[in-house]
Amino acid sequence: MDGVLCDSEPFICEAACRMFLETYGRRVEARDFLPFVGTGENRYLGGVADKYGIRLDIERDKARTYSIYLEIIRGRLRPYPGVREFIGECRRRGLKIAVATSADRVKLEGNLRELGLPPETFDACVTGSEIVRKKPFPDLFLAAAQRLAVDPGQCVVVEDAPSGVRAARAAGARCLGLTTGFAATLLAEAGANWTAPDLACAPGGLFDGL
Repeated sequence: MDGVLCDSEPFICEAACRMFLETYGRRVEARDFLPFVGTGENRYLGGVADKYGIRLDIERDKARTYSIYLEIIRGRLRPYPGVREFIGECRRRGLKIAVATSADRVKLEGNLRELGLPPETFDACVTGSEIVRKKPFPDLFLAAAQRLAVDPGQCVVVEDAPSGVRAARAAGARCLGLTTGFAATLLAEAGANWTAPDLACAPGGLFDGL
């Protein structure tokens, strides 16, 4: 979802920075969050807290971060180029599609609402609150494939972060890495079969064998 359907990273980073400042009086930097992109909000907040020696109340602090986030994305969050067309092409080909995100459901629903893509757009939605082991473990994508009733080996995962690419490949799926947040070289090193700037530029061979 994040970094694939939309560019939510600046907004969740802004929300997290505000949460740390108002709750702990600590001014953290946007770059502090980079190692934890795509790993879910528990690790996203927790990794930065560890760096600064802060002991989080994770459920309270995550809820506050999401509250700020949902306020600041109103009217500002937009889909990346090609998102609607890509979904339409999948439907035209009779393919099943899922959103699998390490984020919690409140963020998924907030994002999809702003994007004008209700959850019913997809055959399945899986969130980080439904699995124990987050990326780079494959559990998220295995759960999505199970919900779709398809073999992971017949799936293509679209990801934007090396941890997600590694999770996709560990699940046995092929992976398209989008360079919305990380360089193509890093995504390729993590195992991406293809790279592209966004879904508008998805390679034609992506659908082969699906």
